[in-house]
Amino acid sequence: MLVRDAMSTVVLTIGPAHTLRQAAALMAARRVGAAIVLDPDAGGIGILTERDILDSVGLGQDPDTERTHAHTTNDVVFAAPSWTLEEAARAMAHGGFRHLIVLDRDEPAGIVSVRDIIRCWAPARQQVPA
Repeated sequence: MLVRDAMSTVVLTIGPAHTLRQAAALMAARRVGAAIVLDPDAGGIGILTERDILDSVGLGQDPDTERTHAHTTNDVVFAAPSWTLEEAARAMAHGGFRHLIVLDRDEPAGIVSVRDIIRCWAPARQQVPA
């Protein structure tokens, strides 16, 4: 199975000036664990995850004043839609993260998460006789 079969194609995109509270509210409303941050001043495409927000709040930072640009990962590992789920899982395990932005022709096409991969693998694993 390929990344294109598992990825979410409707993604949350935010800007670098959003506060962490705004980002968290948008992520909660969409029930997603990551948002693509489009920031032309920082090299283009980054990612903000629920872990980034949790780390900030855990440090006592104010989510109403902290901006996403200060917490965005800009050194992103991107996946291609044609990657296998095994390749995506290996990249996540190697990098220690749970989300990959999927690029198609240098444009964001979706996000694939560990949860997406598990959803695809779980039914296949259940069909194997014990």
